[in-house]
Amino acid sequence: MEERGQNIILLLSVNKKKKTNYFIVSLAFADLLVAVVVMPFAAIELTTGQWRYGEIFCLVRTSLDVFLTTASILHLCCIALDRYYAICCQPLVYRTKMTPVRVALMLGGCWVIASFISFLPIMQSWHAIGIEDIIEERKFSSSSNKTSCVFVVNRPHALICSAVAFYVPLGLMVLAYQRIYITAMGHARQIGTLQRAGSAHYSAPPHHYLSSEQQGSSRMRIETKAAKTLAVIMGCFCLCWAPFFITNVVDPFIHYSVPWQMWTAWLWLGYINSGLNPFLYAFLNRAFRRAFLMVLCCGGERYVRQGSYGPTRRYSGSVNRTSIALSAVLFCQTQRPMCEEGT
Repeated sequence: MEERGQNIILLLSVNKKKKTNYFIVSLAFADLLVAVVVMPFAAIELTTGQWRYGEIFCLVRTSLDVFLTTASILHLCCIALDRYYAICCQPLVYRTKMTPVRVALMLGGCWVIASFISFLPIMQSWHAIGIEDIIEERKFSSSSNKTSCVFVVNRPHALICSAVAFYVPLGLMVLAYQRIYITAMGHARQIGTLQRAGSAHYSAPPHHYLSSEQQGSSRMRIETKAAKTLAVIMGCFCLCWAPFFITNVVDPFIHYSVPWQMWTAWLWLGYINSGLNPFLYAFLNRAFRRAFLMVLCCGGERYVRQGSYGPTRRYSGSVNRTSIALSAVLFCQTQRPMCEEGT
């Protein structure tokens, strides 16, 4: 219930004017469906030790499981690509390049690709070709007279679907976030250089400007925060899904000897990722956190942003100081996902 509430509040509180938010809304919807549609049946089977809803609904539930979890992973990949495109490729014309049509195609691709590797092969039983005897043996337990909803896949299905649902998105996310980090560090160094140059050419009371040591410390904080943010995102994603997909690929090649207890543990670890996504992609973001509090507190005015320290803050001074302010504005516009993530 807690995970459902988090995703519902996220859906209500996001600002749809920003392209990235469309991906986050769709991601929250996928994670909400995982919590509402998939996890209850998995919990019932886990607690009762049997499947009571028939073979057809077992295939439907399994298809929904693969469909929604794959869609969630693909959304994470799209968010990484969206940030990469905004920051690294065309940062100043992001709003014009990331058109609603392109956003819709990316969002539609997440759901269509997920359906192609879930409902199509599972409902057609392509995943069971060559291993029918193993599946029938595991469905029914002669000792307890209980039926289970078993999902065992053959080698081609394991390799293809694991690549599409995890390994390819993982590779794209690693490359995207690596480039984002390198670009962010380059911009941080450029701002530090402009600040030092502006301070050197403008004489003003000392308390108006940061010392060189403070500038270096501020830049280091930016670098550290960026590194921590990307480490948390990639770390949680890999920690939650890597065990399942590694096991999914290895199991068919070791004669399906992985115990069901391990399968269950890895599967629920993947479900946990759906509960973490609202925190990683929204609640750690200052704007989303403020909207979240406003929804909970019925629009309390004390949570309305006071923009005295926002990216549009005005500076007085010489041309050099104005250049620094302009650079800071451009930095926060191109680095918007990171600039808006506050502690």
